[in-house]
Amino acid sequence: MLILAFESSAKAASAALVRDGKLLSQYSQCSGLTHSRTLLPMGEDMLKNAELSYKDVDLLAVAQGPGSFTGIRIGVSMVKGLAWSLEKPCVGVSTLEAMAWHGLAAGGLICPVMDARRSQVYNALFRIGDGRPVRLTEDRPIALSELAEELTAYGESPFLVGDGAEMSADYLAARGIAYRLAPENLRMQSAWGVAMAARDKEPGTAESLLPVYLRLSQAERERLERLKKERQVPD
Repeated sequence: MLILAFESSAKAASAALVRDGKLLSQYSQCSGLTHSRTLLPMGEDMLKNAELSYKDVDLLAVAQGPGSFTGIRIGVSMVKGLAWSLEKPCVGVSTLEAMAWHGLAAGGLICPVMDARRSQVYNALFRIGDGRPVRLTEDRPIALSELAEELTAYGESPFLVGDGAEMSADYLAARGIAYRLAPENLRMQSAWGVAMAARDKEPGTAESLLPVYLRLSQAERERLERLKKERQVPD
């Protein structure tokens, strides 16, 4: 099975081709340009250089969240459009599960973390077993203080991966909690991880592919806060 995967949930964007679990190629870019300008051209150039076309692709995969609201929307919308126009099956996978594949060689407890601001991270815990990440928790936004308590209870050094890994490492180090920090080349999200996570997922259609944000955007939170204050003002 040939999977064309896309990752746009954070600052870096990437596209990957994976056939039967083997990476054929991967393009990654962190230029500061918007994903709407870089993501589709990366996929098309990659297919061309691999002497393949969209008709050769069996499955389209994309990170559906959590992560950057704008980045997730761009990736999911693009894959929905491709799946619709090409009449190809598609699947969305957890950004955190895709990141957990980066801990394959490290083994043990894998702790993907994405900066969610307000001293919180998007996180889920996994353990490497039988050559793949095995989920221990659901995806969730969690305070660093709560995550630190949870990791302490496991009694082992977690492998930190993701754009929130360095921030989390500083927090754990300040509290004397042991950890393993992923090297920089493995720390960021990747389309390869998306493709690997997609392999055992049930394929769907463009209509069924939806983003997963886990919480309201900052603009929505601010709007609700304004409405709450307005309702508290007496007539």
